[in-house]
Amino acid sequence: MSTVTWIKCKTDNCYLVSNGKDAFLVDTGSAVSYDKVLEECSKYNMKLIVLTHTHFDHAENAAKLSKHFGIPVACHEADVELFDSFDKQPMESYGIVGKVVLGTSLKVLRQTKVEKPDNLIFIKDGDDLSAYGFDAKIIGLPGHTKGSIGVDVEGKYLIVGDELDNWISPATGHLYNDLDAIRKSAGKIDGLGERTIYYGHGKPTGNRFKHF
Repeated sequence: MSTVTWIKCKTDNCYLVSNGKDAFLVDTGSAVSYDKVLEECSKYNMKLIVLTHTHFDHAENAAKLSKHFGIPVACHEADVELFDSFDKQPMESYGIVGKVVLGTSLKVLRQTKVEKPDNLIFIKDGDDLSAYGFDAKIIGLPGHTKGSIGVDVEGKYLIVGDELDNWISPATGHLYNDLDAIRKSAGKIDGLGERTIYYGHGKPTGNRFKHF
């Protein structure tokens, strides 16, 4: 049986999925949170880092943590281009919350280059993590970025990155590269039934959220 530990990093979230002494990390936070994430990960025998997408607030520590623990970093191939430039997948937003978040994020997103990990592997919808000792499956959730993914752990816990957010209340992610895709991904999450949802931003909830 696995446990999900929430690592709150400023306004960003990372999650450690552990089954005793072994663990994998979902998202890594930004550079200012490196020491905190490293401290939490050092409590376990780390097996893998999974990135829900490769924006800096989720991936900036990935290369450094990968080197420290000697473990691979997994992401969707469609998001590799974001290591080079955020602008390769422009973002739009909806609602007041979305416009505020996007407005404050754009400058940092454009100025922050995320180091591409040396030990990078690719994951996609339907892949499982049994090779790493976990009952967990990758769920394709494009929309926020082209390659956004989620991690479904034991059919009970779902880590969704920024496909949904809980800035104020649970909702379809307020920032998107593809509006139709993020709406479809929200419907896909809804259709999975009862889960504890772990967001890239905001505290966990049940599988209930406002659709946009």
